[in-house]
Amino acid sequence: MLVNSKEILLDAKRNQYAVPHFNINNLEWTKYILEEMESLQKPVILGVSEGAAKYMGGFLTVSNMVKGLLHDLNITIPVCLHVDHGTSFETCKCAIDAGFTSVMIDASKHPLEENIEITKKVVDYAHKRGVSVEAEIGHIGGTEDNITSSTTNARLDECIRLVEETNIDSLAPALGSVHGLYKGEPNLDFKTMKEISENLSVPLVLHGGTGIPDYQIKEAISCGINKININTELQIAWHDKVKKYINATEAYDPRKIISSGEKAIKEKVKEKTEMFMNL
Repeated sequence: MLVNSKEILLDAKRNQYAVPHFNINNLEWTKYILEEMESLQKPVILGVSEGAAKYMGGFLTVSNMVKGLLHDLNITIPVCLHVDHGTSFETCKCAIDAGFTSVMIDASKHPLEENIEITKKVVDYAHKRGVSVEAEIGHIGGTEDNITSSTTNARLDECIRLVEETNIDSLAPALGSVHGLYKGEPNLDFKTMKEISENLSVPLVLHGGTGIPDYQIKEAISCGINKININTELQIAWHDKVKKYINATEAYDPRKIISSGEKAIKEKVKEKTEMFMNL
């Protein structure tokens, strides 16, 4: 069942857990994630970056692929198809028109006034079509689609302004997490995280979930995080299994090569979901 993210994230906020957001990169990964989440009978958010959408053929191709899998695999759980880090109104509009049910507009590189202006334009277009909107404030650093940047932490007063003036459905405040792999121990600002959660009605999102120790993930959820994004960790788990398979065989069939990482992805999806949702 394809849904937007609003209700599933509000339930997570009410009941203090986090919904997993897993980035997809191809048909196989999407299939593995959907099958595992169906077996767990828990909602999932499928994240698609602009780079991944381009790789897979475009937003319409991705949307039709996901809808086809939901039908053919008899998926009954709530599934949200979400743009991860949409960089412009045009990108978000294209995804919405293609059938995505949720978008993230990341205008965090702009000054606050411009971030609000761009985000509000996306919200106005999305909400009229039943699509939920996530926004970012501060800047979440690390490596995303081969672009490296530093982190700038969010401030409570700016978070309040962004939410109140745009009517977004969820907020990703930069509070020390990074995309990709961490160099050393993550340094999350739990104090500000809790203050933001307590002063806002919308659910909070943690980007850069890969590499954060379990005890910090649990602390983040207790401080108000209701959606956690995982991408790199799935990539590493899949890579390690596929590399081992290729080195041990003379396989050349791409179906066998790609699917040799299926178990690793499903195990990681189950592990993260059980932790995020307190199962």
